[in-house]
Amino acid sequence: MGPLKTEAVVLRSIRYGEADRILHLYTLDQGRLSAIAKGSRRPNSRFGGRLEPFFRLRLDLHQGRSDLLTVTGAQTIAGHPRLRMSAAALDASTRACDAVGRLFETSEPHPAVFNLLCRELALLDAEPARATRGHALAFRLKLLVAAGLGPRLGECVACGRRAELSSFSGAAGGMVCSSCRTGARTGSPATVGGSFATGPQAHEFMVAALSRPLAEAPEAEPAALGQVERAISETLEHHAHVRLMPASAGR
Repeated sequence: MGPLKTEAVVLRSIRYGEADRILHLYTLDQGRLSAIAKGSRRPNSRFGGRLEPFFRLRLDLHQGRSDLLTVTGAQTIAGHPRLRMSAAALDASTRACDAVGRLFETSEPHPAVFNLLCRELALLDAEPARATRGHALAFRLKLLVAAGLGPRLGECVACGRRAELSSFSGAAGGMVCSSCRTGARTGSPATVGGSFATGPQAHEFMVAALSRPLAEAPEAEPAALGQVERAISETLEHHAHVRLMPASAGR
């Protein structure tokens, strides 16, 4: 590969050997990468403290004989210092980075995902009080769309009916009407992909989260958020075979 310049977010930083770090990165134009920063833990390292998780950086990387890229230069674009002062924002940032790293684990570029993650970290840095379960779930719903797994919310995934959307099927990828869930409609299956009851507030939350900017993420009652999180989890487990950490520590 030779020299490579790219923007990146540090998803995770792991101590390695006596003075090095292994970095898990999500980059603008190379997807997820891993790199070693040699000597970065020494007191006089030229990298300083900028190779910590949640830093947005402009990196110089080099591909040598190792499977790992080598960090040869790093400039800070955003360090997000304020989110580190809030336990809730720090936890939310960790879960956001973990979700991106698990769901988008290849070197295929997804600029929309990179920009969404940068936006999430910037919002948590600017206003740590945003670190709520509702905000985290809105972020994950947008990740679903970026992964091509956006749920169908405006109509029944089985019959196309727009009324009485009362359950959700992760396997089928969206809302299911009452008739299709129970098999009351002629020709409908008894169940649609193991659908589960989803109340109006959960449905409204998902619609609002996907139609609004991340900065305007909605909130809802805990029971509704639990249904939303289950919808996201079952969609990911069925279609991407990925299981994420809970959206928040206070679920």
